[in-house]
Amino acid sequence: MSSHRQITRVLIVDDEAVVRQGISRALHNRQITTKTAASGEEALGLLNHHDFDLVLLDIKMEGMDGIEVLQRIRDRYPGTRVIIITGYPTIDTAVRCTKLGALDYLIKPFSLDDLDAALEKAGREAVVVPDESVDQSGLRLDSEKHLMVGNSPPIRRIFEKIKRVAPTESTVLITGESGTGKELVARAIHANSSRKEQEFVAVDCSSLVESLLESELFGHVKGSFTGAHQTKHGLFELANHGTFFFDEIANLSLNIQAKLLRVIQEREFMKVGDQQKIKLDIRIISASNTELSEAIRKGDFRGDLYYRLSVVPIHLPPLRERKEDIPLLIHHFLDKLSRKVKRDLPEVTSEAMDILSEYAWPGNVRELEHAMERILILEDAPVIRPGHLPSYITQRQGELQMFSEEPLTLSELEKKYIAFILKRTRGKKTRAAQILGINRKTLAAKINKYGL
Repeated sequence: MSSHRQITRVLIVDDEAVVRQGISRALHNRQITTKTAASGEEALGLLNHHDFDLVLLDIKMEGMDGIEVLQRIRDRYPGTRVIIITGYPTIDTAVRCTKLGALDYLIKPFSLDDLDAALEKAGREAVVVPDESVDQSGLRLDSEKHLMVGNSPPIRRIFEKIKRVAPTESTVLITGESGTGKELVARAIHANSSRKEQEFVAVDCSSLVESLLESELFGHVKGSFTGAHQTKHGLFELANHGTFFFDEIANLSLNIQAKLLRVIQEREFMKVGDQQKIKLDIRIISASNTELSEAIRKGDFRGDLYYRLSVVPIHLPPLRERKEDIPLLIHHFLDKLSRKVKRDLPEVTSEAMDILSEYAWPGNVRELEHAMERILILEDAPVIRPGHLPSYITQRQGELQMFSEEPLTLSELEKKYIAFILKRTRGKKTRAAQILGINRKTLAAKINKYGL
């Protein structure tokens, strides 16, 4: 959960006086203090002498442009939020600004509603403040190699959330598709917390049968049930003073959910068949690859437990939404696996890297790691080329060779391309419409037209 910070001091940087005055007037009406600068140099001078919650920064300016100002703000004042304002929007500029840490992108002329929405977002979003545990490759844990790897804006924001929440005692709920690294986030939180010298205990709620789960969690005393030949310490007891991680928590039965809620509320528990209460001091982190709100609606998950577990929610994006991290992850896995099997680190050609970067990775980071292990072991090549990649990854490239076949009509080409995009998004129409640049209603009409 991003911490909300009130925006009270704003620097407006634009070489057009009418823009500076208009924004300044609008912000004054919202009880926000402003200062203005007509150039990048003037803006940096003001930043050197005043603290600002937010900078509204124009791109096209005489002398030092907005990109250079943004870079310097990131280097010198990493805690300052920046929103880009421009009358000359381009995709390249938007991507570059986002990578440099800009929170939003307003296109002139913009409405007061647009400005209000940007201010609200700026107050809500966390700023990634560099520190010694986060470098350009990922999140470092003590003396270990990087535990989480990535440098894309989404993953950097997650690193910042980890750093913010780790020192607290708040419960954390991590969501995301299978293979996105939910347990790694949990371990990163533990490793950056005051409990890092204590136990980190993980339990996969989908792998234990209901009849054994209660005994596994709470332990049991000798003779408490058939087969209980000796007293057993439960996982809660083993994790005392440390961190307990519930993976796939949606699989807990309502009976166990009720008992877990009581443990969280009372901070004590009893072994199965025992009357003696054991005091419990643990930090609880949970993860789910399903939408718990839907489980609550169906009556399969307790709403009161959900609110206890999700004090700080962290959502992990799928790998296809942070493709710029793929080359970094590939190098990380090949390096780690090469050391493990005692082989030289192979190179990856740009052609092979392009194919790997464009693959959808339905299994996410876990699938990528397994693919690198397979290539390293089976191919044993000093240079990884497209021919070394698994066929299920390379076959998608062939689907795009539609122009080498017999000529198609525009209608036939459209049908073929829409079918390809639907396959790529695994039938998700909203995502397909975004890629195609049309609205969902138009896509639905074309699917119906072509009988897809």
